[in-house]
Amino acid sequence: MHGAWAPGEETGRNSSRRCRLRPDAVQLAFALTQMPMPDPLQRIRVVLSHPSHPGNVGATARALKTMGLTRLVLVNPRRFPDPQADARASNALDVLNAAAVCASLPQALEGTSLAVATVSHGYAMTHGMVDCREAAARAVAVARAGAEVALVFGTEKDGLSAEEVMSCNLLAHVPANPDYSSLNLAAAVQVFAYELRMAAGAPLPATDLPLPASHESIERLHAHLEEVLVALGYLDPAHPKKLRERLRRLVARAALEEEEVNVVRGFLKQVLRRATGD
Repeated sequence: MHGAWAPGEETGRNSSRRCRLRPDAVQLAFALTQMPMPDPLQRIRVVLSHPSHPGNVGATARALKTMGLTRLVLVNPRRFPDPQADARASNALDVLNAAAVCASLPQALEGTSLAVATVSHGYAMTHGMVDCREAAARAVAVARAGAEVALVFGTEKDGLSAEEVMSCNLLAHVPANPDYSSLNLAAAVQVFAYELRMAAGAPLPATDLPLPASHESIERLHAHLEEVLVALGYLDPAHPKKLRERLRRLVARAALEEEEVNVVRGFLKQVLRRATGD
């Protein structure tokens, strides 16, 4: 039995339910958490958003296990569990069975400090883009410092939506043949998984750098910032134009630490107090 939503639970895009695992997957996930985790790869999750083909889900599990990754998260898969996924997973059924199924990408990113959107092209008004090798090096460095990381892959047909990309704070691509850059979903995962393993194997000097802010902290910062801008009359929620996207790009590029988020929000609190007279 696979990790999935319990029968009768909502799995639509707008559902606010949390990710859940079925009992057997919970038991396996709990066992994994009791094991020592010096390996930074254990802090990296691979997220497939709305995968269409169960075979790709199974092949992804296999790609992860071959490179020492174990954490797979599915956002609204079209068919899962499915015999095709089992068949393509081969001897990686343990990774497949422990997969979590979420109703939305924000749920899948809960607890992360770095979310890497894997794309085949740049997006207007988004953060800078690096290649898969650079993204892997950054991901491993963050994971080695003790923070959670997510690599996010989109649908087989259309990739990630602009909204999903904006939920991440780094873009990465595989520098493939520009005349034919199309990669199968599981193949793309395999490339990134290989780069993660190579990056994790390279000895890095110890660092005392503070951890980057969590995904939840950054989202609360954006909500707070928007509240202040509306109160000041600088942002019209009905006609925001590109302001939200520009602010997200600015915050993502700043790579704020948790304490820095607190400083900014303290400042915003004082601005809002002056603006409203409270």
